[in-house]
Amino acid sequence: MEMKRLSGGSLRAAGYDERARTLVVELTSGTLEYSGVPGEVWRRFSTASSPWSYYRDTIDEEYSSKRIR
Repeated sequence: MEMKRLSGGSLRAAGYDERARTLVVELTSGTLEYSGVPGEVWRRFSTASSPWSYYRDTIDEEYSSKRIR
């Protein structure tokens, strides 16, 4: 999975697997994997003017995650 560098808040990078609908988010405190994330959410997150706000408001609250690192 290719990771895209993101900045703002605790974000470091994120990547998306479209086939598995899995989003991986690398934070300063560790790396989380979110399942069942639609491609449109990834597109909006990866191009947001404030990815940290989008992550907190849309992804972190809506999708279940597991810590992978």
